[in-house]
Amino acid sequence: MTIYACSGNPGKLREFFQATRDSGFPDIHIEPLTGLTNIPSPEETGTTFEENAELKARYYSRFTSELVFADDSGLEVDALGGAPAVYSARFAGTAANDTANNHLLLQKLESADDRRARFVCVIAVARDGSLRETFRGTVEGEILREERGEGGFGYDPVFFYPPFQKTLAEATAEEKFSVSHRGKALRAMVRWLAGGASPTV
Repeated sequence: MTIYACSGNPGKLREFFQATRDSGFPDIHIEPLTGLTNIPSPEETGTTFEENAELKARYYSRFTSELVFADDSGLEVDALGGAPAVYSARFAGTAANDTANNHLLLQKLESADDRRARFVCVIAVARDGSLRETFRGTVEGEILREERGEGGFGYDPVFFYPPFQKTLAEATAEEKFSVSHRGKALRAMVRWLAGGASPTV
């Protein structure tokens, strides 16, 4: 079985492919949606990760007869009332990059003692414009006062994971994927596709 990923983000695609390699279900494959770069991106108007993942999956599923999935993910910071949440990728502006987003986050938390945060990922599966299932994964951590590590992407350099005693940018790809929000949601999706365990994470 092949399911098509509706994302051109290289970091996400690496994790998508790793999910199937490590899943124990060799008959399930993830491939990028054919022609994705030629399809206009939908406007992400949802106010939750679930809403955005679902609208993207439904939208892209209309361009193929195959099963597709889309994800929406981001960072929730307790001291910021759960922000940046669905605005994580554009926290510092619509043209912002990872560096700008991380710098803005550290600036906003400069005087904060409460550094608790979590990564959230919701994956939605759809076909022919119809939602089939959703999967949610989270990982709890803390925001440091400076960036550490060269790996990962997004907010990984400032996201400290206590059980590892390092940031997700300092963790190996295998370590990160074993505990990450996206890894949890992807593994649940693969189990569901294989007719296995409940999609609840």
